[in-house]
Amino acid sequence: MTSSTKVLDGGWGWAIVAASFMAQLLAYGSPQSVGVLYPEWLHTYQEGKGMTAWVGSLVAGVGLIASPICSACVDNFGARPVTIFSGVMVAGGLMLSAFAPNIQFLIFSYGIVVGLGCGLVYAATLTITCQYFDKRRGLALGIVTTGTSVGAFIYATAQNELIVLYGLNGCLLIIGAIALNLMACSGFMRPLNMPGYYLKQKAALERDTEEQLFVKSPFDDLKIAVGSATTTPEKSLTVKELLITIDSKDLSIQTEKKEGPLAWLAIMKAIKKKQKAYTKYMQSLYEILQDQEMVAFCIAIFLFSLGAFPPVLFIEDVAQSEGLIEEVSVIPLVSIGAIATCIGKLALGILVDVKWINGIYLYAFTMFAGGLALLLIPITKSYIGLQILTAILGFFSGNWSLTSYITTKIVGLDRLTQAHGILMFFGGFGIMLGPPVVGWFFDWTQSYDLAFYFSGSCVLLGAFILFLLSLPCWNRRPSENDKPEVQYTFTCEKVASVA
Repeated sequence: MTSSTKVLDGGWGWAIVAASFMAQLLAYGSPQSVGVLYPEWLHTYQEGKGMTAWVGSLVAGVGLIASPICSACVDNFGARPVTIFSGVMVAGGLMLSAFAPNIQFLIFSYGIVVGLGCGLVYAATLTITCQYFDKRRGLALGIVTTGTSVGAFIYATAQNELIVLYGLNGCLLIIGAIALNLMACSGFMRPLNMPGYYLKQKAALERDTEEQLFVKSPFDDLKIAVGSATTTPEKSLTVKELLITIDSKDLSIQTEKKEGPLAWLAIMKAIKKKQKAYTKYMQSLYEILQDQEMVAFCIAIFLFSLGAFPPVLFIEDVAQSEGLIEEVSVIPLVSIGAIATCIGKLALGILVDVKWINGIYLYAFTMFAGGLALLLIPITKSYIGLQILTAILGFFSGNWSLTSYITTKIVGLDRLTQAHGILMFFGGFGIMLGPPVVGWFFDWTQSYDLAFYFSGSCVLLGAFILFLLSLPCWNRRPSENDKPEVQYTFTCEKVASVA
């Protein structure tokens, strides 16, 4: 433990931050600026806006919904192998999308394959960053997560220019080739702790060695016990590792298996132990969902994701459909929203640390302001006005940086992992449904007006529910208004659950 604590908060950790920042930039650059590709897909495949919107919604929502699976992969195999594999998925999905014969294939290649690859990158980068930082963990995570916004800002302009020069298919091939640099980023992710898969392999190897020791003759056992000269240092080291690393419970189960009749009892005991752990986990989830503020926060995040994410996908098409601009500008609206989101994450993160500011009410205010911006989009008849509203909506969409803080405030640090997983599921589900719903509204009315009125109403409804159910009159815990003293000093996985 002393060797791992010495390298925290500096040294190679900043190389990890730089590599993780670049990994998120490379992985999320195209999915976060998918609004530039959306008009091209509409023109190429001649499908409805609702069907085409599934591509952008899945690439953003699949990674969130599958976050428990992505986190399990990182825990078992480590950040470096997962990042390498995600590089293959992201690059392969983008290149396959260049040869998509129809929108259904594009939904699979770009929406699902690239989306899962991005989810793996997100889990790996946050986990490895948490392992290398303790006191400066908030700063490190803030730098790493801004990679998505910076990537969206850069890729929106880059993809626009690549489409002009090489067409849609050429753009996807080039972006896919650039995504292969994720493998280079993984080279910097030197693990501090051995991943679970390797620990299991090591334990299995040591158990085999232990079994060989048990089947030795008594004479050989006596020689090892008395430290005979024929015993090599390697053999003695193996015995020491066995005594240190093998759990006594696991060893008892192994010996019970050798006795035959007791094998079934050992298996049943292990199954019962797993069932008990699973029951305890489900009970913990049930208790979390019994909290009124937690339920309100889940509903608010679902409604905010349902209403606020569609502009990322549709805003360029809105400008072209309303005749405000003939083609995507040099600095697309998606880029403006992305850089505003980056600023919003930092600004809101600073505000929530102010002692007299309540994090839940701050989140509700960001939802209220974002909902008003969405309601103003249909009545905006100038491109400059659309740019201003996009910047406002992007700034307040930076409230994603508050989710971990508010979750800790509601349920505490001990239940952060489960609670944040629930929130990400609701957020991912809203992101997946939002763009298709808006697209179906357009296919039905041939106008975006009703769609954005619906989106803005959803966000305002979420803000009202969160504010109403978080009022002190509901006789909440007396210590709730106090700022939580979050000290991420020993459990990296709880902070890494943001993934």
